[in-house]
Order: sequence, then structure tokens, then C-alpha cells
Amino acid sequence: MVLSLGEMPLANSLLTADQLTEPEPLYPLDLAFCPRCALVQITETIPPEVLFRHYLYFSSFSETMLRHVEQLADRLCVSRRLGPESLVVEVASNDGYLLQYYRRRGVPVLGIEPAANVARVAEERGIPTLPEFFGEGLARTLSERGQRADVIHAHNVLAHVGDLDGFVRGLRHLLTDGGLAVIEVPYVKDVIDHCEFDTVYHEHLSYFSLTVLHRLFARHGLAIEDVERVPIHGGSLRLFVTPGGGRHVAGDGRATVDALLAEEAAWGVERADFYRGFGRRVEELRGAVRRALLALKQNGERVAAYGAAAKGTILLNYFGIGRDILEFVVDLNPHKQGRYVPGVHLPVYPPAKLLDAMPGYLLVLAWNVAAEIVEQQAAYRKRGGRFIIPVPEVRIM
Repeated sequence: MVLSLGEMPLANSLLTADQLTEPEPLYPLDLAFCPRCALVQITETIPPEVLFRHYLYFSSFSETMLRHVEQLADRLCVSRRLGPESLVVEVASNDGYLLQYYRRRGVPVLGIEPAANVARVAEERGIPTLPEFFGEGLARTLSERGQRADVIHAHNVLAHVGDLDGFVRGLRHLLTDGGLAVIEVPYVKDVIDHCEFDTVYHEHLSYFSLTVLHRLFARHGLAIEDVERVPIHGGSLRLFVTPGGGRHVAGDGRATVDALLAEEAAWGVERADFYRGFGRRVEELRGAVRRALLALKQNGERVAAYGAAAKGTILLNYFGIGRDILEFVVDLNPHKQGRYVPGVHLPVYPPAKLLDAMPGYLLVLAWNVAAEIVEQQAAYRKRGGRFIIPVPEVRIM
């Protein structure tokens, strides 16, 4: 065991007003390390049909995310010489936030998105989207139809997958022989180093190192050609994966992969010692955040929060921060407005509520895009509003 967060609601299951009086399901949320394979994982698997068939997270509401993927799409169009004869597929394609940039360049695209409500939005934006879960079976079907991909994107989805081997076999079937899979996953070292405990929720089954991923892909005839560390989501790995018989290709990418594998061995990726103490540090952060907020309340200050995100649900519930401390939460996503945060039942309003109510402080629950939020809320800031960043340590801006 690395960290136990106790019984938690499903982080993205925001409630309607009618649901507030109904019993709310809670599930154990425990993070563990496997000394046999070095994977860090939670111990409870909620059926994906429960978590993902109706989803309230829409990637297009984050300017940070849009800039991140636009730059990547532009880069790959050039480096892979993509054109009208190519095919780019995204697994867990959400609302078409990434594929739109290929489509604008005239590159054929296909999204795979199990959340039917989100897939409909993508279709309305002109992104062909299959409302299905991705796996080996679907990959074989598409391949038999002749829909093999020159590029596959899988961003922040591998952590959601229970059958990792089946998913990776699916990538191999769907890729052309010269194709490339671009995969992004939150990096376990950043989670531990930066005390990012609130990225632990029931959707995230696994927390990856390059060591674990290297072995996983090699088992299925795929090679990690290159790896980059990117800041998105508090720190992620971006993998460039090709069919390669279990060996990454020669060149600069190989040196980068080898260097990070050696670095992981040095900091103890396969030793439980590295992960010990994480729970204690989370408890210390919990105390620091609560003390800061209670001190503000005792001084007569009013506090609200920004970001009805999954990480916000976890932080508020585990830290015991509810209506006695916060007045409300605001979020830019209209699909979340008018609902309530699971567990603590704080109401979610549009950001315009900030200027109407003018709380003196704003707890930034979506701390991974804090810079975007502070810039977006310039009017609130100019009127004296301050921002509290809770992770990895309490800071007031």
C-alpha cells in the first residue's frame, strides 16, 4: 500500500439537484505498488460502462490542452508527411479537440470515444467518431475493413484501461507497419515528487513509469522509439511507439529512452522504498491546506473554488472541505454548471458568478492549469481577488 484515501465517490459523477437526497455510492480508493512488475495501481476496478458511457469532461474547454495538441498535430503532419491518403486515429478522442487540427490540414481522421454524449459533440463538429471502447476486437475489425492507422493518438487513456495487454495488442493490429502511436500518460514520478495525490481516482487504474511501459510494449512487438517529458496534467510522459519487434530503433530517440530507463533505475522505480512516505506527505499537505482556509474564514474572508474537475472532487472530499469553508465552485464547462460536486455537494456555477459574488479568495482545484485560470480571471484579479494553489504546496497568488 502506498496511499489509502478511504471511501470516495466517483470523481466525475457530478450530481443533479434531484440526486442530492439519494444515497451516493462510495468505493475504496487505495493506491498500491507491485514489487513483481513495478506498476503502481489502485486496487478497485469500477466497470468502464459505469465510468465512461456518459462523461462530463470536454477537452476543448482547456486552452492549455488545445495549444498542447495543436502543436503536436502540426509537428506530426510535417515529420510523418501526412496527407489525404493518410489516416489518423485517436483512442478516447473526446469531443474532437485533437483530431480537428489534422482535419483542418486535410488529413482523414477517425475518433474512438465510448461516451455517447461526447461522441455526438465530436460528430457535430465534423469528426467521424465511433462510440465504442477500444480494444483488440475493435482494432481487428477496423484493420479488416482496411482502416489501418498511420498515426494513433492515445492521450490520457492508458491509465483508464483494465486490460493493458489487450489494449496494446489492439494498437499493434491497428497500426500500419510503418505507423506511429503517440501515447501520453501521467508520470508516476511526478505524481510522487509533487504530491499529486488528487490524480488518484477510480478512472485512473494505473500510474506509469517508462520501465513498466517499455516492458508492456515489448511484449507485443512494439518499441518505444522516443520519449519526452511534458508538463501537461502535472507532468506526463509522451511516448513515440512503433512496430519494432520489442526493440526501440536506433538514433537520438533510443539514447533518450535508455537515459530515462537508467534514471528510473537510479531513483528506485522497482523498489518500494521510493513510494514509502507518500501517504505521510499527503497528510501534511492536508493539514496545511485546511489550516490556511480555516485561518481565512476566521478572519472573515469568503472563499470559493475554481474547477469542478475530478482532482477537485478528490481533494475536497479527502481534505474534508465542504460548505462550511467554501461557498461554491465555478467551472467554464457548461455541462458541469448547475450540478453539484460529488460527496461535498458544493454547487457549480459559471465563472461569471465570481464577479457577482466577489469572494476574496479562490481555491484553484484545477491547479494543473492554474496559469490559464489566473489569466482568464483577470477581471476578478484586478478587483482584488486572490488565488490559492493547493498542490504541491499551499501558495497564495
